[in-house]
Amino acid sequence: MIPAVGLLHVPYVMMHMQGTPQTMQQDPRYKDVTKDLLAFFAQRIAIAKGAGIEDIIVDPGFGFGKTLEDNYCLLRELRLFDLLGLPVMVGLSRKSMIYKTLRLTPEEALNGTTALHALALNNGADLLRVHDVKEAVQAVKLYSIYQNHGN
Repeated sequence: MIPAVGLLHVPYVMMHMQGTPQTMQQDPRYKDVTKDLLAFFAQRIAIAKGAGIEDIIVDPGFGFGKTLEDNYCLLRELRLFDLLGLPVMVGLSRKSMIYKTLRLTPEEALNGTTALHALALNNGADLLRVHDVKEAVQAVKLYSIYQNHGN
């Protein structure tokens, strides 16, 4: 895909996933999840830029080959992805890290999703990939007002 994206000069969302969709949740392990992902992205960004891709968005891939603990660690340390100098997108909508933690169904996880969206924005997320657009827009608006209050 990298050569095609470079040739077409289109934006590229670079997401991390350990393994394949079939194997990603079979005992995912990291030495240090955040450092491991930063190293992965540094290498892949160099390859992408070498292929002529300039418009890159980084997505840590919450839930894709990560444990609950890995996901919450990444969320807590999300600001470190600023080191890459690229926009960071997170996809947290109704993820198992929410509904399993709260012992809900995915359909019941909207409130938890909104809470984690606010945390992600506060921890450096530039973009949110969402299922519930109206609620996410409300969270972004309130976060923006919070950030700009008194300025």
